[in-house]
Amino acid sequence: MQSNLKDFLDEKVELYNQPSFIPEDPISIPHQFNKKQDIEIAGLFAATLAWGQRKTIINKCNELMRMMDLAPYDFILNHEENDLKRFLTFKHRTFNPTDTLFFIDVLRSHYQKHDSLESAFTGGNESDMECYLSHFHNTLFEHPNAPDRTKKHVATPARKSACKRLNMFLRWMVRIDNKGVDFGIWNNIRPDQLICPLDVHVERVAKSLGLLKRKQTDWRAAIELSENLRLLDPRDPVKYDFALFGLGVMEKY
Repeated sequence: MQSNLKDFLDEKVELYNQPSFIPEDPISIPHQFNKKQDIEIAGLFAATLAWGQRKTIINKCNELMRMMDLAPYDFILNHEENDLKRFLTFKHRTFNPTDTLFFIDVLRSHYQKHDSLESAFTGGNESDMECYLSHFHNTLFEHPNAPDRTKKHVATPARKSACKRLNMFLRWMVRIDNKGVDFGIWNNIRPDQLICPLDVHVERVAKSLGLLKRKQTDWRAAIELSENLRLLDPRDPVKYDFALFGLGVMEKY
């Protein structure tokens, strides 16, 4: 049974892990850039804003990138105070100007000291994904100007969240293959450590295939699914996100 399931899902990975997947997905936002830091910043915003209809998400992210003069890293590091006024009109769902300006501020503080956003995840003493995600959350909200309201936009396992959007962002940055979708630009987190992004489509398909039993959509559910995917591919379990998402969204499985 497991062999049949693996063959089925491997076939779906091949189908959806292709450049044709990019244009209608939020990953299209960081794909506009070549510089590592631009990819990181665009990817973080795209993942953070990734709830609702994908077309709307992409439109709002493109709007945000234009506000950063289509050069997010340069803008983050070198903007003047007056440049920030343009963001007072930016809003997506409950992500409002306060949240946007905080992200810009905290990213500037980080990049003034570090070459990559990866160290915001890996800078702690532990080396598993729960610790990486918790460290990222804690690093952001240690910032002196951190507003409480923005915490709802940055998930953490400490709140039992499945951390879907951050796990998606990490997949983009960490996974590496020759398909051209994920970037694989980070070196200190391994693909086998990744946790599968658990959205409603992935959850539904995973349950129908017997890969997920837990009823709650929480951190333990994301761990359970990822452990079962590791049985299918220990080195690159989260490649199956393409299969589960594709089956759920494209094929209404």
